[in-house]
Amino acid sequence: MSEHRATVEWTRKTPGFGYREFNRSHIVRFKDGEHAVAGDAIADFFGEGDGADPEAMFAAAMAACHMLTFLAVASNQGVVVDAYLDEPTAILEKDASGKTAVTSVVLRPKVTFAAAVSPEMLDKLHQRAHRGCFLTNSVKSEISIEPQRDAPA
Repeated sequence: MSEHRATVEWTRKTPGFGYREFNRSHIVRFKDGEHAVAGDAIADFFGEGDGADPEAMFAAAMAACHMLTFLAVASNQGVVVDAYLDEPTAILEKDASGKTAVTSVVLRPKVTFAAAVSPEMLDKLHQRAHRGCFLTNSVKSEISIEPQRDAPA
């Protein structure tokens, strides 16, 4: 077992505290404050959009988990990865029960390898990474992987 901690800090900066009035900006700190990310809500939820919204941070966490698991799987298979880029998207909508939820996250990883890797091997590496990602195994949202392939030369 391991514990993973963060600090989320918010201070009211508005004169009042009405639902449409209070500020949503906050700071998320990691590693005892060593790393900080400015957070905010999206404009639809009365944020100013000056920081990362929780839904984007959720998508980023899913993508980072998949990437780290992918790198471990590739390394264990003797497949050398030179670069990895992902631009994940979290879909926020009403779920089957009518509650607003992140119902799915789409990962779009683009991987650069040191040597040629077949499409079948790439799919196999992503499937293993998907099954092994701790965060994917922890959520009910659908997490889909759409590997981005280089165009044939």
